[in-house]
Amino acid sequence: MLIRNKKTFSLGVVFAISFLSVLALIFSPVFNGKNGLVFSDDSFNKLAKGSSYFIPKITKSVEKVAGKSVSISVKIDKADQVENTAKLFTTAGATATVNGQEMKVEGDLGAILQSALKDSDSMFNNDGKTVSDRYGYEEKTVIKNWWAALSSIEKGLKKDKLVADAKVVSKVIKKGVEPGYNFYKIDSNKVVDHAGMMSGLLIFYVAYTMWWGYAIFYMFDGLGLSMKKAKVKKEA
Repeated sequence: MLIRNKKTFSLGVVFAISFLSVLALIFSPVFNGKNGLVFSDDSFNKLAKGSSYFIPKITKSVEKVAGKSVSISVKIDKADQVENTAKLFTTAGATATVNGQEMKVEGDLGAILQSALKDSDSMFNNDGKTVSDRYGYEEKTVIKNWWAALSSIEKGLKKDKLVADAKVVSKVIKKGVEPGYNFYKIDSNKVVDHAGMMSGLLIFYVAYTMWWGYAIFYMFDGLGLSMKKAKVKKEA
């Protein structure tokens, strides 16, 4: 190996070795039994949950469709979930007439959405047992079925040109059902209470990325490999 500048090459090697040493530490279970990636991912998930509780606000939006009767077809993608999905609507006080993998749902749209939000709220607060006891099957499957059924209802309302009602259903899905499912069994932390840790992780990420870049730069410079601006050829 031809080293033209031992000083910069050695500096690059030191940067590379220290970078890899820290990388090995990151992948070691030294953060409360977790490696650095899992720890940081869990931390950001907790912070994300702390700023994603929209259910009380969405509940007020649902009041706009309280008492509004709907009669709409709901398509069920999985045949083994038809009966379980029907339980969602009957528990909400609606009727669900099953025909193969399609059911006709008739009832109060507001009551249906309130029931979906009630289950989503329980899930968001890590109380899955209440949800599973209410319907007699696994809580995450309940929320999956709500997501699929409400998505089908949203499409049906749009097809019937009931755009305002469809928007309310969409809000329930995106800000109620989805957070309830995604953040289930994750603790909630407020950003303001962990601003120092969050800032530290972000600063470390930027610095660590630059760290490796400088290691490569100095090693290549020590080998005499560098980038220079090409000379502009003058026309004769």
